[in-house]
Amino acid sequence: MLSDQNPVWSLYLIKTAQGKIYTGITTDVKRRFEEHQAGGRLAAKFLRGKGPLSLEFFAEVGDRALASRLEYRIKKLPAAEKTKIISGNRSITELINTD
Repeated sequence: MLSDQNPVWSLYLIKTAQGKIYTGITTDVKRRFEEHQAGGRLAAKFLRGKGPLSLEFFAEVGDRALASRLEYRIKKLPAAEKTKIISGNRSITELINTD
């Protein structure tokens, strides 16, 4: 694990009650998921009013730059590919070096 000055960033996928999948990054998955569930000003606009929410996937990925690149790439994927990540049939590591 990295030091407090260089926290480990995680990527996470949340599913809404309607089956939509949201992708995000954070240094504290539990806290961030609770913020989304609360639906207040700290929740992502995409998730507000779309509960109940379920945390479907998360993984520590390293620094913020890498987490941001992965988030961007996953957000561009079709829902079927995001579902493969959730089910373990697709690894996020294969998205790291795709340019």
